[in-house]
Amino acid sequence: MPGIDKLPIEETLEDSPQTRSLLGVFEEDAAAISSYSHQLHHAMQRIYDAQNELSAATHLTSKLLKEYDSRRFPLGSDDEVMSSTLLQFSKVIDELSSCHAVLSTQLADAMMFPITQFKERDLKEILTLKEVFQISSSDHDVAINRYSRLSKRRENEKVKSEVMEDVYTARKKQHQTMMHYFTALNALQYKKKIALLEPLLGYMQAQISFFKLGSENLTQQWEDFLTNIGTSVQNVRREMESEIEIMQQTIQDLEEASDPLYLPDPDLNKIPVNRNLTRKSGYLNTRNKTGLVSSTWERQYFFTQGGNLMSQARGDVAGGLVMDIDNCSVMATDCEDRRYCFQITSFDGKKTVILQAESKKDCEEWISTINNISKRIYLSENPEEIAARVNQSALDAITPSPSFQQRHESLRPTAQSHLKTTRKSSSGSLVTGPSTPDSAALSTLSLDSLVAPDTPIQFDIISPVSEEYAGQGKAQGQTGRRTNPFGESGVNKSEDSEGSILHQLYIVRFLGSMEVRSHDSVDVIYETMRQILAARAIHNIFRMTESHLLVTCDCLKLIDPQTQVTRLRFPLQNVVLCTTHQENKRLFGFVLLVAGSGNDGRPISVCYVFESNNEGEKMCDSVGLAKQIAFHSEMDRRELEKQKEKDKAKESEQEELSKQKQIEKDLEEQSRLIAASTRPNQTSGDGQVLVLGSSQSEDSDAGDESKKKGESEA
Repeated sequence: MPGIDKLPIEETLEDSPQTRSLLGVFEEDAAAISSYSHQLHHAMQRIYDAQNELSAATHLTSKLLKEYDSRRFPLGSDDEVMSSTLLQFSKVIDELSSCHAVLSTQLADAMMFPITQFKERDLKEILTLKEVFQISSSDHDVAINRYSRLSKRRENEKVKSEVMEDVYTARKKQHQTMMHYFTALNALQYKKKIALLEPLLGYMQAQISFFKLGSENLTQQWEDFLTNIGTSVQNVRREMESEIEIMQQTIQDLEEASDPLYLPDPDLNKIPVNRNLTRKSGYLNTRNKTGLVSSTWERQYFFTQGGNLMSQARGDVAGGLVMDIDNCSVMATDCEDRRYCFQITSFDGKKTVILQAESKKDCEEWISTINNISKRIYLSENPEEIAARVNQSALDAITPSPSFQQRHESLRPTAQSHLKTTRKSSSGSLVTGPSTPDSAALSTLSLDSLVAPDTPIQFDIISPVSEEYAGQGKAQGQTGRRTNPFGESGVNKSEDSEGSILHQLYIVRFLGSMEVRSHDSVDVIYETMRQILAARAIHNIFRMTESHLLVTCDCLKLIDPQTQVTRLRFPLQNVVLCTTHQENKRLFGFVLLVAGSGNDGRPISVCYVFESNNEGEKMCDSVGLAKQIAFHSEMDRRELEKQKEKDKAKESEQEELSKQKQIEKDLEEQSRLIAASTRPNQTSGDGQVLVLGSSQSEDSDAGDESKKKGESEA
């Protein structure tokens, strides 16, 4: 016979939507079996009733045939042939009546009893277990919802203990009920075969016995077939009994192994956190905003599929996409009055999802898994092994080397070997600590030539007007002005990023900044990264400020992703160095020249270090591209200015030439007038003398003045 489909009892504790969907298929199959069994029972009941009726009718016929002789017919009396014939028929029919009675008894035992027992016992057991399972599932949901609403701020140990006990009891009850329900449904796959084949087998055997009593006309082949059917029924019965024993043992083993998992918040010492996962699934509470300040929480089943986060409601056939978690950022967050919350932000910062885990272990595993997926580790052949290696490398990168104390003492005076630690308020987060260089590139360099000892480290973005670098921040153009998100007027063109040719945005997390002594080599950035990461590990500073880094042809801007306020602004011409970490390409840093000079007369240089989503090299390329565009723009601007100066000189020359031509024209006119004034008086044809009057004298005087004016201008 073909294989039997079974429900996985091992997955009853997880209670995933896939398991529920598969359970729905089995429940639908059980309902179909129940409907079909009722119809078959009704048909077989009709056969049994008909057989009983046939047996009774045959017996009545035989009785009537025997009474024929005692009846008195007015016209048929004394008919001995007829009486003897009917008596013989009555004997045969009486034997048939006995056979029919035996057949009715066999039908009742071999046909009606199995189908009635399957209907009244097995199918009713399935319905009862289904009702008990639904009740236990509802009780578990109520207990989980009550546990999720436990207050974080007003924690009551008595209430918390009662709620956790309710969750333990409800989860255990649901698990046990679900396992027995699954066992019954699995057994139903065997019982339905028996319930269908055994009544038919009993019916056919009863018919064979009936016909054997009357005739030996049945062939041996038919009997062999029925024998084979009977053997198959026995084999199924034995297989069912063996499978039931295995399932009972599995239930016992799972009950023992799952007992610690009934608690919603297990002990991390007994069940440690696995930070090397690249796939995870389970129930989480997701926050849905219903208004400006109001929100609701919904419990759904979440699972990772490649680089996507999927969700699936109970009863759904398949899951839906929540967001793409490649290159995303994830961190624990404080959310209203809920515990174990974490936030996922997409790679472009446009979508944010806030989820609540059931326990601290579950929350940390979700954060680690999404972090590993964000690094695209799942695309490798051995993702968990690579995730373990990457996490170990990251841990080594922020852990001071064992030889730190010896190297520090060899590079520092004995009086300064003692570690000095200075903490300010949480807004400034200034920490003074030693450096931990372990790179071969720095082996020939003095650490003091790169980063001064006991240099304060700034671990958070602060307002420049309220700290000791207020003048420095103003010189850098660091302001807290909003970056015109709605397109209002009044924004300087130099600060308008939309007018720039280059406009690239990256998601970064600020690790820290500190003053450096040199900006001649990228080694100073490597050393700054090392010192900042080591100081964070030593002083347990893990919180990072997430921002959007905007790269334009004019400057670099750190923008708040929520309010769109510019936190810091770095002029591009002051960025002198830019590189990523040699091994961890997520680390990105640059050196900025600021106004003023130090005690030794050198300009002040500050190194800023950020963490990105595997985009450090892209940011370096963007900064280099911005500098190239700015350089070419400056060269074009200078060339344009030179061309304008040439055009202006040419226009001036043209004006001088036009003035000279005008002067020459005026001189020629004056010469003509003077020549005309010196001619002898001419006599007209009628003998009259033409005398130059006063008008001629005036023209002569005007010509003299024009001549003088022209000579003076010349």
